[in-house]
Amino acid sequence: MAVERGDKIRDLFLGLLFDGIGMLSFVIPGIGEFSDIVWAPVSAWLMTRLYKGKIGKVAGVVNFIEEIVPGFDIIPSFTLMWLYTYVFSPSEKKSVTTK
Repeated sequence: MAVERGDKIRDLFLGLLFDGIGMLSFVIPGIGEFSDIVWAPVSAWLMTRLYKGKIGKVAGVVNFIEEIVPGFDIIPSFTLMWLYTYVFSPSEKKSVTTK
């Protein structure tokens, strides 16, 4: 399945946005960690929607753990998944089409 260049850029933008939302818990001390209880399952679900299949499910679980554990919000899991999918994964790299 070929991935359009626009989809690749959209996924990067959404990943940066979701990572930014996840890091917002550092802005409000005390309340921020409570927000992770809400954000962790939402971000895990978003990860599985953004990246389909087994790899998306694994990334969703890793993302959930990263968001729920205090102090680990600094890890940009959506951006790392984008890099894995579109830069480092040889099978996806070959199927990206440009216009």
